[in-house]
Amino acid sequence: MTVAAISIALVILATASAANAAECIDAKAAKAGFVLSKPGISSEFRPSAGGMMHIANTYESASPQTQFLFGGLIEVFRDSNTGQLAMIPFSDLRKLFPLKAGAKSKTTFVRLAPNKQPKGTETLELAVKGKETFSLGTCKYNVLAVKETTKNQAGETLDEFTALYAPDLQAVLAKRYDEGTSAESVVGYEVIKPLAE
Repeated sequence: MTVAAISIALVILATASAANAAECIDAKAAKAGFVLSKPGISSEFRPSAGGMMHIANTYESASPQTQFLFGGLIEVFRDSNTGQLAMIPFSDLRKLFPLKAGAKSKTTFVRLAPNKQPKGTETLELAVKGKETFSLGTCKYNVLAVKETTKNQAGETLDEFTALYAPDLQAVLAKRYDEGTSAESVVGYEVIKPLAE
């Protein structure tokens, strides 16, 4: 290989590396929106007014779904062909952010769906257990491990998982279920990219 050929090859490699690095969305780029995906689902994230994150989910085997999550973490509205759901909190969610390691909170809310009477209030308990790193392809993100527990009015647990939440993106990149048991599993996105123009 000639010196010129080697130089061209190095320029091509450097350009390819820069292109790959450019695909990693940082906090500034996240404000323009981004796409998280894995086989079977693609989710478009768009920051919205009032601290909301608007998420449009497209599934391979189900109808599309729209969600609004406060801070990209707490679901307050969901809409799909199977119905609508709203979670109305009884306290100011803004006081929970920014999240910090060790923080704990309890938020009482009522779940509303068309043509259904609420069956009582529910409580969302958040416990920020610590910091971790999560990889999306070649991109690495600092995440907070946030244990989310939803309980009904009688105190029975309805749902529980640990969200791996990226504050820079205002997005949950993965969820860990049955943590600390032999059945522990992680369900998460695998790719991040900018929104198509």
